Amino acid sequence: MEVTLPLARMSVEEKLRTMESLWEDLCATAADMQSPDWHQDELAGREAALSRGDDRFEDWDDAKRSIKNQVS
Repeated sequence: MEVTLPLARMSVEEKLRTMESLWEDLCATAADMQSPDWHQDELAGREAALSRGDDRFEDWDDAKRSIKNQVS
């Protein structure tokens, strides 16, 4: 089924409400969904990088600040 929304005519508030409705519906049926195989491969690769010390976590607030500083 293809659904076309009048995005150009929708306000930001309408778009956000639409996204929230979609997210709520997806969350309600999450148990019925199966992740594609590449998700597990990606997670395994990221865990391996963490174990090797090739990757690290960053606090979300720090990450947002860093992004804002880079684009301003």
